[in-house]
Amino acid sequence: MTTSNYATERETTEGRVFTVTGGDWDTVVSGTDPINEERIVVNMGPQHPSTHGVLRLILELEGETVREARSVVGYLHTGIEKNLEYRNWVQGSTFVTRMDYLSPLFNETAYALAVEKLLGITDEVTERATTIRVLMMELNRISSHLVWVATTAMELGAINMMLYGFREREYILEIFEIITGLRMNHAYVRPGGVAQDVPDEAIVKIREFLKLMPKKLKEYENMLSGQPIWLERTQNVAVLDVTGCLALGVTGPVLRSAGLAWDLRKTMPYCGYETYEFDVPTHTDGDVWGRYLVRLAEIRESLKLVEQALDRLKPGPVMVADRKIAWPAQLAIGVDGMGNSLEHVAKIMGQSMESLIHHFKLVTEGFRVPPGQVYVGIESPRGELGVHAVSDGGTRPYRVHYREPSFINLQALPAMAEGGLIADVIAGGASLDPVMGGCDR
Repeated sequence: MTTSNYATERETTEGRVFTVTGGDWDTVVSGTDPINEERIVVNMGPQHPSTHGVLRLILELEGETVREARSVVGYLHTGIEKNLEYRNWVQGSTFVTRMDYLSPLFNETAYALAVEKLLGITDEVTERATTIRVLMMELNRISSHLVWVATTAMELGAINMMLYGFREREYILEIFEIITGLRMNHAYVRPGGVAQDVPDEAIVKIREFLKLMPKKLKEYENMLSGQPIWLERTQNVAVLDVTGCLALGVTGPVLRSAGLAWDLRKTMPYCGYETYEFDVPTHTDGDVWGRYLVRLAEIRESLKLVEQALDRLKPGPVMVADRKIAWPAQLAIGVDGMGNSLEHVAKIMGQSMESLIHHFKLVTEGFRVPPGQVYVGIESPRGELGVHAVSDGGTRPYRVHYREPSFINLQALPAMAEGGLIADVIAGGASLDPVMGGCDR
């Protein structure tokens, strides 16, 4: 015999009323999934050491197992792409360099290649300028990978690797400062070439670095590769096979660690990469361990590329000859950074009123770019960095949109994290090497 949970209904002036007379709580909840009730939702970030204050991960946990993961981005949004529409084409270099702040020279080069394609001057860029671009990008690739291995190791407990990785990166930043006047956010690669030539002092320091870095790489491997805790935290953790990478648009070392040797420097060459000798490292496990091995191998390949670029540096101009585009062509590093050299200013002022007016117009308005749209993709340390640039024929971009690998690759985090332990979310997220400045733009 069953009894109703409700008393007999009665009519009142307010309508029909039912009075609850009790009932066992176990009976009330018996229709729900008891395991599901044990799940909790936690926020990992943005105030979390491993998400660096700029990434939020919403994790639904069952014990220590991640059942659902979602990424929340936008904490570092800067509006760079929109700002480009209000600056001339040369000034755009100063904005894009600040997106992925660990690989600024790639942002600049991709942008410059797109503008040059719109201008139709791709073949007019000088050999020395192109070689300098390759040299700077490969040094930047090494510095970016050093930050990755340093911070990933720190997040898994190896604090000493953090110190060593940043120590070697510092050497590269000093080289950048000698060449561009700045350690980061250089605005060095400009449409038409580069802002200024590489001084002899920098070449000497680069050759010293080429001798130093292989020894340091061996130290990293001795420190990490055979370490039981490092192996336990990286092998068979955050696995993403090649099918998953392709489905999600993942590129770069993450894709190559799954076995596909897709590298735009080989498959769709630019800046003369087809004339350089280098290999594309791959691995087959598709886990954090594989991504670690691929990035260390890429550092070694970049060292080979830097050495080849140094050997190819022949004397010559570093900016196109067309004076309607070639600004700024005469720069010097002063106490306050890089700017027009005093000799160049004196020459402009002393030539004629027409040259002064031309310089003034070029600086304030910029050059005009024929209407059209292009897409240029290059291989950044995180994968395919693409620029879709649109011109309406004016002195400013109509639209510039970046295909940012950090943004695309973050899609893979739920696929790697769900079903694993919450501790492995840290390792998996770090192995993607996302830079949130590039992701949020």
